Amino acid sequence: MYDYDLLVVGSANADLVIGVERRPAAGETVLGGDLATHPGGKGANQAVAAARLGARTALLARVGDDAHGRLLIDSQRAAGVDTVGVLVGGAPTGVALITVDPSGDNSIVVSPGANGRLAPADVRAAVSLFHTSRVVSAQLEIPLETVVEVVRNLAPGSRFVLNPSPPRPLPGEVLAACDPLIVNEHEAKVLLGEVCVSEEPADWARLLLAKGPKSVVVTLGAEGALVADAHGVGSVPSVTVDAVDTTGAGDAFTAALAVRLGAGASLTEAAGFAARVGAAAVTKRGAQDSYPTAAEVEALCCAHPGDTPRTPGTRSDSVPGTSERGETL
Repeated sequence: MYDYDLLVVGSANADLVIGVERRPAAGETVLGGDLATHPGGKGANQAVAAARLGARTALLARVGDDAHGRLLIDSQRAAGVDTVGVLVGGAPTGVALITVDPSGDNSIVVSPGANGRLAPADVRAAVSLFHTSRVVSAQLEIPLETVVEVVRNLAPGSRFVLNPSPPRPLPGEVLAACDPLIVNEHEAKVLLGEVCVSEEPADWARLLLAKGPKSVVVTLGAEGALVADAHGVGSVPSVTVDAVDTTGAGDAFTAALAVRLGAGASLTEAAGFAARVGAAAVTKRGAQDSYPTAAEVEALCCAHPGDTPRTPGTRSDSVPGTSERGETL
């Protein structure tokens, strides 16, 4: 019996957000709006997104003994996340400096802070969380050696989901555990390196799959996503919405996909659901504040009944959402 539908191992940051008319070029200063502070970080975002969807969720992370750390812990608890795995101290809480332009696109600089102190020993000390979690999700805003230790502590029968962001080369041990590996265009090309000679996303999916993951998801923003496993490559369309702020929407996608996979859905079905969750998230400002409940996702599904996923082995000729749509994945 699993106590948790999802255990997220990852980063927790305070997001310092400023709205700008346009993002500055190199050496340029632009004036922005008032500074807003929000709870964020890929790990914390994914945990909140999963809990909002009704999943029993735990977070293993590290924050500083400071106001930002207290903000992050409070936000997790308010969303219903079990914070028994959130460690305090070692360095100041991580911070993300974010600018958002009127179209909803953002630029982000991250100071890892305490996230860089989440160590393999912390994973080993939390082994009971791994043994009671149906799915484990991770990202790369924590040390890579810690992610390796996560893979080594997975319980038999559990599923590992990885979004390698920010991207870096991955050891075979980690790649082999991924089911799925979730990447956007930039992350796919970094992982493939010189092997990536094609501009066709389906080729990226196949090449990544050949590196060892059990399955791969390539997110394509307004063009939806591709899913790849032993059965072939399939496409999942996006959902057409008016994007307000894309911050954290990819984390919502990953969390939703992990939760739905844990509930027994196929990879294609889970990615279709995740696309709706990501679309709902970009219609509101902020990261965690924008994450929808299951009821809100259902309402979006009713509003866009034609946006249904394709089965593996097929591709959509016309993907909805190519206009009036910010990148959510």
